[in-house]
Amino acid sequence: MSGIAAFRSIVLDTADPKGLAEFYSNLLGWPITSVEDDWVVVSDGGSPMRLAFQLAPDHQPPDWPNPGRPQQFHLDVTVEDLDEAEAQAIKIGAVKHGHQPSVEGDFRVFLDPSGHPFCLCRD
Repeated sequence: MSGIAAFRSIVLDTADPKGLAEFYSNLLGWPITSVEDDWVVVSDGGSPMRLAFQLAPDHQPPDWPNPGRPQQFHLDVTVEDLDEAEAQAIKIGAVKHGHQPSVEGDFRVFLDPSGHPFCLCRD
């Protein structure tokens, strides 16, 4: 089935586009491919594997699971070893979220340096 559009990027608002791009570059192993004052991109080589970070000086991070400032979306990334990935993610600036809804322990919720939630998921 063919759609009317092709996926290009996921764009995250942040007060620090370069800093957040560096975090995701380290998390995913993708290089920073474009840098402007208000827009930075990391990519594995192009669309659709591309994250962009857009300057939003007044960015207010989500307060999930509080519905007053919901997450709106989150990223899931797969890892082989959750414990090792958790330690490495925290080392580069992630914060483990206090709310961990996985009963089976197959994923863990974290916040990036701008407060966006993401999950490390067992591969």
